[in-house]
This record gives sequence, structure tokens and C-alpha cells, in this order.
Amino acid sequence: MSKSKDVAVDQVDVNRLVEETDTGGREPGPLVARLLLLVAIAWSLFQLWIASPLPFTLRVGIFNDTESRAIHLAFAVFLGFMAYPASTRSPSNRVPVTDWVMALVGAFCAGYLFLFYRELATRPGSPTQMDVYVFIVGIVLLLEATRRVLGLPMVIVATLFLVYTFAGPHMPDMLAHRGASLERAASHFWLTTEGVFGVALGVSSGFIFLFVLFGSLLDKAGAGNYFIKSAFALLGHMRGGPAKAAVVSSAATGIISGSSIANVVTTGTFTIPLMKRVGYRGDQAGAVEVSSSVNGQIMPPVMGAAAFLMVEYVGIPYVQVMKHAILPALISYIALFYIVHLEALKAGMEGLPRRQQSSGQQRLISFVMTVSGFIILSAITYYGIGFIKTLFGSSAAPIIAIVLLAAYLFLLWVGSRQPELEIDDPNSPVFELPETGPTVRSGLHYLLSVVVLVWCLMVEQLSPGLSAFWATMFMIFIMVTQKPILAALRGSGALGTAFKAGVRDLIDGLATGARNMIGIGVATAAAGIIVGTVSLTGVGLVMTEIVELLSGGNLMLMLILVAVISLILGMGLPTTANYIVVSTLMAPVVVELGAQSGLIVPLIAVHMFVFYFGLMADVTPPVGLASFAAAAIAKHDPIKVGITAFYYSMRTAILPFLFIFNTQLLLIGLTGPIHTVITIGTAIIAMLVFAAATQGYFLTKTRWWETLALLLVCFTLFRPGFWMDMVYPPFDEVRGQAMQQEIADAPANTGKRIWIEGISLEGNDVRKGVLLPLGAKEGDYRQRLADAGVTVMPDGDELMVVGVRFGSVAEKLGLEQGFRIKAIELPAARPAKEWFFVPALALLALVMWLQALRMRRGRGAPALA
Repeated sequence: MSKSKDVAVDQVDVNRLVEETDTGGREPGPLVARLLLLVAIAWSLFQLWIASPLPFTLRVGIFNDTESRAIHLAFAVFLGFMAYPASTRSPSNRVPVTDWVMALVGAFCAGYLFLFYRELATRPGSPTQMDVYVFIVGIVLLLEATRRVLGLPMVIVATLFLVYTFAGPHMPDMLAHRGASLERAASHFWLTTEGVFGVALGVSSGFIFLFVLFGSLLDKAGAGNYFIKSAFALLGHMRGGPAKAAVVSSAATGIISGSSIANVVTTGTFTIPLMKRVGYRGDQAGAVEVSSSVNGQIMPPVMGAAAFLMVEYVGIPYVQVMKHAILPALISYIALFYIVHLEALKAGMEGLPRRQQSSGQQRLISFVMTVSGFIILSAITYYGIGFIKTLFGSSAAPIIAIVLLAAYLFLLWVGSRQPELEIDDPNSPVFELPETGPTVRSGLHYLLSVVVLVWCLMVEQLSPGLSAFWATMFMIFIMVTQKPILAALRGSGALGTAFKAGVRDLIDGLATGARNMIGIGVATAAAGIIVGTVSLTGVGLVMTEIVELLSGGNLMLMLILVAVISLILGMGLPTTANYIVVSTLMAPVVVELGAQSGLIVPLIAVHMFVFYFGLMADVTPPVGLASFAAAAIAKHDPIKVGITAFYYSMRTAILPFLFIFNTQLLLIGLTGPIHTVITIGTAIIAMLVFAAATQGYFLTKTRWWETLALLLVCFTLFRPGFWMDMVYPPFDEVRGQAMQQEIADAPANTGKRIWIEGISLEGNDVRKGVLLPLGAKEGDYRQRLADAGVTVMPDGDELMVVGVRFGSVAEKLGLEQGFRIKAIELPAARPAKEWFFVPALALLALVMWLQALRMRRGRGAPALA
């Protein structure tokens, strides 16, 4: 068999892996295939309908959240049984009768809340025999659909929690609870929004689907190939260029795909063979692609599905989630870029040849002009639209739409003057880089849809669902019109053929977006079983006691235990399901035990902690599916690829520990532009130093004591407060009338660190700190605390809590009637912790000087070429 045939066979195998993992692997006959296509398109259109303003404008087709969740799950379960065979021995070219039956019955059970919504609303908490039967059959079929789509681990975890629900009275003392009857379980898990149809499924229906659909349409339109080619044109000539291009293109395609596996195949098919060609080992090439693809889920503006769950779990807008995630994501990608550079240095690699050689001055001018063009375009967009809104007010929308259309037509005209982007064969004997200017200019119109999304999110501050809706609608417009307009501008004729091709791409994108959502839909529903068990049995408090017992009250050991639990779950659960499970069980543990140790952490930092370790689900051997996909392309051992990818991903794994103790890395608590610049700059330097230390190579090969020095520099730059706390206490306690005055004088909508003591309703002694947010500045300390949900009365130097408002922030933080507010903590007057950057940077300069001396003496390889 020829080499080209081998490549084709390998590509078929990789694509098959993606199909089986992300969209199912079944390819039935034409009639059934057409039915599945219509169902998938119907699902996408339904989600677009409920996200749009049309139902409320036309007063037709209005569904409340519960009804839309039920319909959403009905689509997911039906397609799960139809698209995913029961086992490897099941037929993939047809749908057996049993699968038809399970698909229809499963869809009926999932849609039961919608079909009988009025009847169920008249008898809350009193399920009939029919309700119980639907619950039993529905849970079994949901778990079977989950097994087919996600594998056995998720089913085992959900089943264990179900068993725990019923077996409470027979459990050991620490785990024992009252248990639940079948009727109560049916009501809790299936007929309310506490279990399967809870917050997680609501986020899947309301937010995640539209972002996945947006990415699918963007990819089908050609943006994926454009991002890859642009990254290679810009970076491929550098030392180890294909690996650097893989990092950048994976970051860009992270906007398109929330699936690590699809990201690996989209970019890896092109990048991995080229990485191997310039000298990377097979496991290194696969690991670079895996590490960069998985990190696409933490890169704003379109993050992984779990990020949208944070909006509901933490209770902050998605814009805030993006703000907190941007710096860790950027420094993680910068560090990976540096790692592949160091690997290229160690191996003496070269870049790929350009088609047209140009001088360094020409390349610099081209780069500066490209960057300047983006900055000028961004400034014109921001201030231009802002001026239009100020000038025309409520009438500005149609004018902005005309401006957007004009920009789209102009960018298409620019693209029509460039050569068409062809998908090259990375395995060909000679591979030349595409020209930078024409490649970048050929697809600039794709960025408009991302601009629309970011504008709606950041400037208009629309909800994530509505922002994704408008971006998706604009993307649909692009898909239908771009090919006919380009054909007209290029004078190639056949406008009807081009229009039909665009419509076919649109239909394919709508169907693929729905197929990509099957796994997320059933994952969020199955994870609802776990969330429902926690709320029904109170097992969350048990987890706190267990982790506290195992950690002995040691905060760092507690964080390590949570990270290990996340990694163990990550070996079998996808990121979304892993995040739901771990955030439900472990996030309260971190908050509670941290508060008892004096570490008062914002809730977003805790959820980002478990989210980051959930990302390792697609990396961690032995079942990291992204590593398997990359290994198939690299023709290398998947376990070896997974181990190397985990090694490269260490830079991501240390970040959660750092921003738990230094929340400035999440851009929390910054005091101004200078402070922000210092924080960002030192964080980037620290991550580059960490990469150099773990790679054993900086300017040249590092010696053991240099590695220790680099790690010390990294730690100090990331957490300077550790050393300052050893010299000066970070906080001063204030009591009595001074405490009351500080609460009254606190700026509007800020928080105070307060220490509380008391005996909880369970009879446990509680002493912990909480960060209590205060409302608008008006009235005395009583009014400020009342805004947070706490009613108090003075008792000596303390404040007695006489009432806590149900559902308030104070209740969520664990305050109870009878607790005492002992003191508040104010930042102590001490030198800025950033002064410790000076000795750290001096030590870094010393290491660099010593390595430079060795290089000059000829004992080190040059770092630049």
C-alpha cells in the first residue's frame, strides 16, 4: 500500500474516533440518516427559537425553563440511542428495533415534564404511580444513554449516588442519613428542578447549546482552516515553528470547538505530521497538540461548557467569568509556547521554508502593519459604534447593522483579491509555508462573528444566551452569503451553485452542532442525579468532614486531596460532568475548611480551582481521549502521549493552587492600571521561569541549583504575600464600636472580612472567617448588614446575629441565628508585598548571567538562531 493510502487510512481511523466520541459512530441507511438529520436540525432550530426574542414578540411558542429543559433532554436522549451503538458488536449501518424502542421511550420519559406540565403543577410532591414508573424507566434509560455516549465511569458514579439515596439508614454512622422512599425520589429527581432537570441541564439548554452551535457553524464556514493556515503563515518559519503554530491555532480553534478531541483532530491532522518532520518525537508532537487543545476550554470569549455552569453556580455574569479566566489562560498558553521553543532549542530544530524569502525588516514592517491594522479596526469599531449609539439612541440598531454589513462586504472584497485557501497535505515530501499577508487577509470576515459575540457580551452586556443567539444568526447569514458573494467578486459565475453549497454547509453545521451536544446534554442530566442526591441527603456536609479528617485540618493537604479527587474522576468523566460533580461535592469543602483556617477565598477562585483539574479529564492516562486521538495521528503509544501531555500540562496544574492564595491572578483586588500591569507582567515572567525550570533548559542546560533558584523565583513572583506575611501580619482585627463604624463607612457594594463564632443547628462549634458583601451605602451598620441578609444587635464588643434572611448571601456563607460577629479584619499597614519582586528578579538575573557566561565559554548551546 502506498504512503498516501496509509495516510488516508490513518485519517479515517482518527475521524472515526472523533465520530464515536463526539457525534456517535452509527451510519444508518439513507432514510434513517435523513430522519436523524431532520431531528438534529429541529433541535438546533428549537434552541435558536427559545433563545430569540421572537416568542415573546409574537406571543407564540413560549416555553418556561422547566419545559425547555425537558424538550432539550428528550432530543439528547433520542439522538443518543439512535446515533450511538450499544456496543462495538452492535450494527453501525442500521438502527436495531431495541434502539428505536429505547429512543422513543427515553424521549417520552425525558419530555414527561413538558407533556404533563399542567397536571404535575396541581400535585407537587404527590407523585402518582405513573409518575414513579416514568421515573424508574427514565433513570434507567438515561443511564444507558450516558453509558453509550460517555462510557461506564459516569454511570457508575451516578448509580453509586442513587444507591446512597435509598441505602442511607444502612450506611456507616458518618455516612448515614434517613434515606428516601421511591415516591420522594421520583418527585425530587424527575418531577422537580432539584435533580435531573436542575441547574446543570438548564445551563446546557440555555447557554451551552448556542455556543456549541456557533462554533460548529464557524468551523463549517471555513474558519478552522483559516485559523490553522494563518498561524502557520505567521509562525511556521520559526525554530520549532509547527509546534508554535499548533499552540496558536489550537487557542484560536478553541473559540470554535468546546471539544478537546475535535480540536485535536481539527488542528492535529495538520500540525502533528509537520511537528514530527522538523524533529519532535511522536509523543512530543501529540502532547503539544493535546495540551494546547485542552487549554482551549479555558480561553475566553468562548470557554468550555463547564464555564457556563459557573455563571449559575457562582452567581456572577459570564463577563466576570471571562475577566477572571483571561490571565491564567494567557500565561498558560504563553508558557506552552515557550516549552515548545525550549524543546526545539534542545533538539536543534529549524523552521519550515517560506515560499518567498523576505528580509527581517520587511517581516517586521508587515507584522507591525498587521497589528496596527487590528488595533485601528478595533478602535474604529468600539468608538464608532459608541458614537452612533450616543448620536441616534434607540434608533442606532439598524444603522449599526448597515455598518456591520458594509464591513462584511468590504472584508469579503479584500478576501476575494487573495488566493483561495487550500487544505495542503502535511505528509507531502515538500511543504512550504503559505504567504503571511494573503493568508491573513483571506478570511478576516470570519472574525466579525466573534466581534459580534464579544460586543454583545462585553459592551451591550446581554445574557450569554442572547449574545450567542445574535452571533449565531450573523454566522448563519455569513454561511448563506459568503460563497455567492465571493463567486461574484471573483467573476467565477455559478452563483446558484455557490448559494446551494452555502445552504448545504449551513444544514451540515446545524446538524453537527446538535450532534456535538448529545454528550453534554446527557452528561448534565446524569450529573443532576449527583446534585439531587447532595441536596436530598446532605452528603456535602459528610464530604467536608471526611476531607477535614484526612487532611488533619492542613489547608494545603486539603487542596491536594481535592485536586487528586478531581483527577481520579477525570480519568472517566468528561470536563463538564467532572466539574458538576467536583464543584457540588468539593467546592463547599474548600470554602468551609479554608474559612476555618483563615483563608477567605472568593467563590469564583474555588470553582476555577476544580474547573482546571477537571480539564485534565481529556489528558490524564489511561483514558484521556484527546491523547488517544493525538496518538492515532502521531502513530505513537497513547499512554506515552498522555504522560508527556500531562508533563507539559503541569503549568496549568500549578495555577489553581496559586490563584487560591493570590487572587490577583484572577484580576481580583487590583488597585489601578500600574498594579494591573505589574501583576500581569510578573505572572508571565513567573510562568516562563517555571517552564524553564521543569524543562531543565533556560539560556542553556540548567544545573540542579539553578533549577531550585528558578522555582524559588517563580514562587515568589506568583505569591509574594507568602514572604511578606512572615514579616508583617496581613490583617488587623477591629472590634466593638470601631467595627460598627467600619461596616457603616464601607464603600458601596464592597465586602468585609468578618470572623463569626457559634454553634450550628447540627450542634457543631463553628469559628471561621467569611467575606460578607455589603449593599449600597446608606444607613448605619445595621442597615448595611441587613442588605447582606443579617439582622444583628450589639452585645458588648460583639454583634449577635438575631436573624438570617432565607436565600440571602449571608445564609449561603453559613451564618445562622445565634452566631456572633466577633471582629472584622482590615488590611494591615505594611509595605507592599510586591517589594519581594526585587530580590526575586535579582536572583533571576544572576542565573541568566551565569548561564550567559557558560554559553560564552562554549559549554552551552546558543539560545537564539
